[in-house]
Amino acid sequence: MGEKVDEFKGRTKEAAGDLTEDEGLKREGRVDKAVSDIKDKIDDVADKVKEKVGGRDAKDKEETDRPS
Repeated sequence: MGEKVDEFKGRTKEAAGDLTEDEGLKREGRVDKAVSDIKDKIDDVADKVKEKVGGRDAKDKEETDRPS
């Protein structure tokens, strides 16, 4: 959810910069949006690594570890 906040903050700053013709504020907005995109990509990679390394989640482990 935090990355959505960064994206919204970036869009808001960029729009405010457009309205006030403040190039610095527009630049900050673009940076905030880029940070949001990077966080999304890092989260995606982390999820894929967890899938590969962990193999299965705790619920799956419980079901397969039960004696028959």
